[in-house]
Amino acid sequence: DFLCISLVNGFTQLRYNLGDKTIILQTLQKVHANGNTWHSLNAGRVGNEGYLDLDGINVTQKASPGMNALDTHTDFFVGGVSSLNLVNPTAIENEPTGFTGCIREIVINNRELKLTVTDAKGGANIGDCDGTDCGYTVCKNNGTCQVENSGFSCSCPREWTGTTCEQSIHCSQNTCGSHALCIPQPSSFSYTCVCALGWTGKYCDNKIKFYIAKFVGNSYIKYTDPFYGKRDLQYSRLSLNFTTNQTEGLIAWMGKSENEDNDFLAIGLANGTLKVVINLGERISVPLMHSKYFTCSVGRWHFITVVQNQTCIKVYLDEELILFEDIDPQRKYTALNYGGICYFGGFEIGRKVNTVTTGLFQKQFIGKIKDVVLFQDSKKIQLVKAEGYNVYDGNSGN
Repeated sequence: DFLCISLVNGFTQLRYNLGDKTIILQTLQKVHANGNTWHSLNAGRVGNEGYLDLDGINVTQKASPGMNALDTHTDFFVGGVSSLNLVNPTAIENEPTGFTGCIREIVINNRELKLTVTDAKGGANIGDCDGTDCGYTVCKNNGTCQVENSGFSCSCPREWTGTTCEQSIHCSQNTCGSHALCIPQPSSFSYTCVCALGWTGKYCDNKIKFYIAKFVGNSYIKYTDPFYGKRDLQYSRLSLNFTTNQTEGLIAWMGKSENEDNDFLAIGLANGTLKVVINLGERISVPLMHSKYFTCSVGRWHFITVVQNQTCIKVYLDEELILFEDIDPQRKYTALNYGGICYFGGFEIGRKVNTVTTGLFQKQFIGKIKDVVLFQDSKKIQLVKAEGYNVYDGNSGN
């Protein structure tokens, strides 16, 4: 299997093979080879249907019956390859040669690859394309960069300020405390303070402790498991208590959630149904649904436990076994390589649940969570000592 983007006789080509046949798409127009024109290229596939878009002009290859998963386990190469014999002969029309030119802003599956010395895994013979202090992302939020004797300066759009247009004008005079993020509210020409875990108040200056975490819909907790290196990942377990009156929401996500290749185990609500999803590898997400669950008024606590024994999954709700399934009798992948990361209630500010979970769950959680236990640990997780924002003390009131 492969996916390859190349220049052929002045045209841009996308070629990919999912295991049965090579599909070729070519742009309708040639690129400008004058060395000073930037082109915007979008290319990819949904299943086995491919698309190629150069500067807004789209070419699409309608899907025909066939395979629809790209199974590749190599590094991702930009501009060339470390050895030409890595290139499948059908991946390019002519003899493979390295690219000469400039490349910037590569985004793979909504994740930008930083083309820097420290972020790339390796490379050779790469230079700075811009040649000035004005790289393409120096000025944020559509600011314009000007080169000056002392370096550079940014001309910012009306709503932004700061040396690199990184700060909203609504937050430039904010009174949020040191344990808060200022979130601009342009529609009301104001801002709100979002409090870090363990802090509350209008300006996030009141320290709190809690054993019950209250989530209000734009909250999250990110917990890093200190014992991850010692875990037997073929036998995972997550248990917790939750209460809610909502029909949608992500309760817990064990996994790094950086890209679609990451293993995960997820618990949440979808259409008033309890939903458990597990992915042990190769992007095969297996959703398990329990239709008998119905939402209850706040105050009714539910106890859920999910046990993964290699590919066998057991789900207990209020100490009753409600789901038991072997998700892969072939035992191709048997370990939950979750990276030691657990999210509760949602993901980092700015990351939408339906995007990160590719539609498995629609919203952040609204409700309360307590008594979280990983594996067979004797102690509950101290949620208040993790990382997160906008989480309240669930002990007090509703």
